[in-house]
Amino acid sequence: MILLKKPPMGWNSYDYYDTTVNEEQIRANADYMAEHLREFGWEYIVIDIAWYSYDAGKEREKFQYVPFGKVEMDEYGRLLPCVDRFPSSAGGKGFLPLAEYVHSKGLKFGIHIMRGIPRRAAYERTKIYGSDRYAHEIANPYSICNWNPDMYGVYPEEEGAQEYYDSLAELYAGWGVDFIKCDDICRMDAASARKETEMLHRAIEKTGRDIVLSLSPGPALVKEAEFYHKNANMWRITDDLWDNWKSLRDMFDRCRNWQDHVGDGGYPDCDMLPLGWIGKGFLEERITRLTREEQRTMMTLWCIFRSPLMLGAELTKLDEETLSLLTNKKVLHLLELPQRAREIKRGDAVIVWKTEDKEKNLTYLAVFNVSDEKISLCPADYMTGKEKEAEELWSRGRIEPAESLELKSHDCLLLQLICHEE
Repeated sequence: MILLKKPPMGWNSYDYYDTTVNEEQIRANADYMAEHLREFGWEYIVIDIAWYSYDAGKEREKFQYVPFGKVEMDEYGRLLPCVDRFPSSAGGKGFLPLAEYVHSKGLKFGIHIMRGIPRRAAYERTKIYGSDRYAHEIANPYSICNWNPDMYGVYPEEEGAQEYYDSLAELYAGWGVDFIKCDDICRMDAASARKETEMLHRAIEKTGRDIVLSLSPGPALVKEAEFYHKNANMWRITDDLWDNWKSLRDMFDRCRNWQDHVGDGGYPDCDMLPLGWIGKGFLEERITRLTREEQRTMMTLWCIFRSPLMLGAELTKLDEETLSLLTNKKVLHLLELPQRAREIKRGDAVIVWKTEDKEKNLTYLAVFNVSDEKISLCPADYMTGKEKEAEELWSRGRIEPAESLELKSHDCLLLQLICHEE
């Protein structure tokens, strides 16, 4: 399994396009990332759910996922890109041409998959590649995702089940996939989810390709932290997170619960950043409902906690203020620190997180106003006394530690402190 030294940073099509993204839109977002974001560490372009569907979005008022809709699939029961939406995939090329385009921009390419095997494959009794077994022999008709009807889980102990996952990973590696987001698996709703995670992990290992494995949806189970670290690179600690303060406030509790389980190679995932323009595929295109203060708080918490950063916005519509939020090198540097961040203070109004850059003798304090009122605070109240210089990394610049600072509702300070040895 690829050993990541920092959490992945990229873009995912879901928050803006839902199930409807097409090749032209993927290329446009890749172009934007290459030009404006790549130098700051943003590198993954991920196509989210239902890229194989011909009916995606056609009955959105009734269905997010059209039951038993037309899908593109090969003779081995493996889903392929919908040719109408991804024309370069015609002729059995799959995502190879699109992945090559993304790679040509100096970026990495990812896709979303669902746990299990297509129900259509079971009905059509397709042969399993690399096995003498058939889809209906490994498919468990009682294991169906409760929000997406496309797949059956597999019987992990059945001969042919591992071969099916092996064939998927081999296909994706051949396309040049660098990132797989597997859904309906992380929170282990299905009895077979744990074993299917192991099967997918083994299949990826067999390809010899460095592929990031991301598990969704959350909330992941804290008691399974060691299992996630062993079998994946990132795992969702929440269900889908959207642009409202209640969901963002809840993440402080989740991050506190997971703070002991962040480390190189595997990262608890706070979910996508619902910034900029989102919601078009959900029939409600809008600019994020998060205030500028809440957006700053989100970026600060995600970075100091070292969550993966996956943008949900339509990149080509980013405004300068949002772009500046995503390209602050001093803030993004927090993702690279090996020292685990800790929550060191929690009150009704203020939550404080701390981490260190021991190589540079720096301490970082993130001070969050989680109340609905404006407050005043003194940074020195959260320091040890060894810190002599302080810089606020978002907009305030150099500050005096004893200075009284005003902090708006749901806003934060991110302090870089230079420590002096006694």
